[in-house]
Amino acid sequence: MGAGPAGIYAAEALAGQDDVPVAVDLVDRLPTPFGLVRHGIAPDHVKMRALRETLHHTLDHERVRFVGNVEIGTDLSLDELRRHVDAVVYTYGAAGDRRLGVPGEELPGSLAATDVVAWYCGHPDADRARVEDAVLRARDVVVVGVGNVALDVARVLARSPAELDPTEMPQHVLDTLAAAPVERVTVLGRRGPAQATFTTQELRELGHLARATVLVHPGDLTDAGDAALAAEDRHVARNLAALQGFSENQPVAGWTTVRLQFHARPVRLLGTDRVTGVEVERTTVDEDGRAVGTGETSTLPADLVVRSVGYQGHALPGLPLEAGTVPHQAGRVLRDGVPSTGEYVAGWIKRGPTGVVGTNKHDARETVASLLADAASGVLAPRGDDDWVDTLVARGGRPVLLADWRAIDAAEIALGAVHGRARTTLHDREQLLAAVRSAAAAVEG
Repeated sequence: MGAGPAGIYAAEALAGQDDVPVAVDLVDRLPTPFGLVRHGIAPDHVKMRALRETLHHTLDHERVRFVGNVEIGTDLSLDELRRHVDAVVYTYGAAGDRRLGVPGEELPGSLAATDVVAWYCGHPDADRARVEDAVLRARDVVVVGVGNVALDVARVLARSPAELDPTEMPQHVLDTLAAAPVERVTVLGRRGPAQATFTTQELRELGHLARATVLVHPGDLTDAGDAALAAEDRHVARNLAALQGFSENQPVAGWTTVRLQFHARPVRLLGTDRVTGVEVERTTVDEDGRAVGTGETSTLPADLVVRSVGYQGHALPGLPLEAGTVPHQAGRVLRDGVPSTGEYVAGWIKRGPTGVVGTNKHDARETVASLLADAASGVLAPRGDDDWVDTLVARGGRPVLLADWRAIDAAEIALGAVHGRARTTLHDREQLLAAVRSAAAAVEG
């Protein structure tokens, strides 16, 4: 349940069993597959987004059926679905954001990175009006967090229109970013550069923007503890080397600046009707690696504040959730501490928002191994041959199957061609379904 990488890798592992033929339905509440590969990887990361071509091989497997535009709990209850299938693997990810927990966080102009990413990736649920209102006012931007998503947001906001125009972004996103008055982007890290979680590749990419300069204060790179960590960890050493190079940069007239500021945590967002600034406290790192405030504060001007301090999972109606993940044992869902027959979990909703896309493959294999072991031991029993999709359609549901997805895919490619691009993302759910209806009408006609 969830047609992102975790779900597709689980389907691949199940459908690939030659000795035990397994039919798999990949169910997603969106009309499109690929999850965070489509709606999480920044559109200017063309090579990373090309992973969907690999994932598509599983959708084409004869034992796999993609069933999109189905929301469990609304279109069909979890209990109804479970009555029709032998087992369910929950792979719907962790799309919720974590809060800063500081005063002023609810002011207009304060957004979660999940909001911004959903918007520029063309997610059907993106709050377009709210994000665009904030971006179009944003001369000074503060991004809180030093992970890859934080750098994605900073990079996209700092890119020139010419750099973004070839991407798959919806046209309204490109138009908004081209009109945005962004001059300064400050990325705040609560701890030192050695504790930052971004990858070196993401960090170095900031240094290749066409009309933006990356700045780092040399004083942020003099901590003896950071040097000791760099001596033990190549990843830290590479990051510190890249940051050292940035510390030698100077602002360029007319260019956007992207400043990476460490040992700084937001303690309050300022403003009355909307965000106007961020009060920042200087920190140190204690022996346990925690950021500790020094009491020294300063103020950064900000028209837009984007928090990027982690993801968390949400509960699916009828499914247990503890601290943002589904409790499990080797992928078997636990209810009151006991494995629940026929229920499994994989991906971020299983382990939390950690790892890269490829991490989901190993994770899914562990879960599938548990499922197959339960089938072999007789724990799983067949629940009937009737098709739950027929039940859904009979009550007015509009499932999107693989052929329908191909129609959406073709419509996006055609729209991209109009603008001289490989693809332009359709962002609106009704637009996506209209592409399905149009293709069906053409066949019938």
